Amino acid sequence: MQNQHIIRNIIVETPSKPGNFAKVATAIGLGEGDIGDITTLKSGALITVRDITITCKSIEQLDKVIANIEAIGNGVKVHAVTDDVLNAHEGGKIAMKSRLDVRSLGDLQRIYTPGVASVCMEILHHPEKANYFTSIGNSVAIVTDGTAILGLGNIGPVAGMPVMEGKAVLLDQFVGLSGIPILLNTSDPDEIVETIKHIHKGFGAILLEDIGSPHCFEIEERLKEELPIPVMHDDQHGTAVVALAAILSACKATNVDVKKAKIGQIGLGAAGLAICRMLMAYGVEDVYGLDRQEEAQDRLINYGGKTIGSLEEMMETCDIIVATTGVSGLIKPEMVRQGQIILALSNPNPEILPSEAIAAGAAFAADGRSVNNVIGFPGIFKGALDAGASAITYPMLIAAAQAIVSHTKPGELIPNPLDPTVHHLVARAVEEAANQQ
Repeated sequence: MQNQHIIRNIIVETPSKPGNFAKVATAIGLGEGDIGDITTLKSGALITVRDITITCKSIEQLDKVIANIEAIGNGVKVHAVTDDVLNAHEGGKIAMKSRLDVRSLGDLQRIYTPGVASVCMEILHHPEKANYFTSIGNSVAIVTDGTAILGLGNIGPVAGMPVMEGKAVLLDQFVGLSGIPILLNTSDPDEIVETIKHIHKGFGAILLEDIGSPHCFEIEERLKEELPIPVMHDDQHGTAVVALAAILSACKATNVDVKKAKIGQIGLGAAGLAICRMLMAYGVEDVYGLDRQEEAQDRLINYGGKTIGSLEEMMETCDIIVATTGVSGLIKPEMVRQGQIILALSNPNPEILPSEAIAAGAAFAADGRSVNNVIGFPGIFKGALDAGASAITYPMLIAAAQAIVSHTKPGELIPNPLDPTVHHLVARAVEEAANQQ
């Protein structure tokens, strides 16, 4: 679960003496800024210039951080504040390019007319060869109606395009798949389903992205029934895979048997309901859900889950708590039971800070910054396509979660999503699970 936040780069000059950067870091912390990457641009005998990436909740908070740095004095200067996020998106982040060079008439004849006709006829007589002689088997349609873009809500498909491009970049960089954004100007389930059915032959799989609840459930279920290719709503099942991996890692660290534990899910939107279903598919017997909307709880019951009366009752009853509500501070320290595992996954403002949960008696606590679904969906789609699967099933998703756990180092909740090995392991695990079905 993500909410809007601001990322800026601050160019800061400090005297080249020990302790000066610590003062800058302290000033950022006092302004409640979160430090990201730090790049040294110049390191001389007298001064050091650094490019510091910081994340803030608002422009006002950013202004406070800058004022704090400037107030240090003694040669500490803010030279510039740049928006590297906007700069990175100029012109878009993706482009369709040829894999082949056209440098001669022979090249042209091979890739276009007249040579291409023989390939067309080969596919006509052997349709299954389309995956071999075209890009179809390596392409994923990234489909959105723009109704649930990050934590920004219903901002429309065009405003959501940067997210779709981001997904395409990740599919390309991590597993070599081509992601093609498809922006729909309708939120009607019938129209969305019919549109995807009419275009699906150009893709090996369908990735549903940032489609709001509850219509996302109907759309995915109908497409799974009606299309012969893998379909997955990442906000549901991609998130659930990584959440399951995080829960398994937390249980491993605390010697808890996850299948015998009582697990409570606070928030039953797309992600929350999917996490419950994933846990039940894994074999957890006691899965409880809580949501302000009665229809959300009814959906959980229809899938075999259980509901509970109140937040206080859930905190008293459950051994493991997972929260995806987007409500900062929802879980009060006095609600935490001794020895609980608490994953407050709303980001950047969790339902309870991990430090507060641990201080209140939790055996293990983490927030959404530690659980990133980037580590799941690229490998899931790669494995499904490599296996030639017609659907993405729970055994495949559970295999993905277990592959993530197998590559998680002691002290970590999940691996670093930039580690290329984990995406390869997820893909292979999903492919093997698909071939065993």
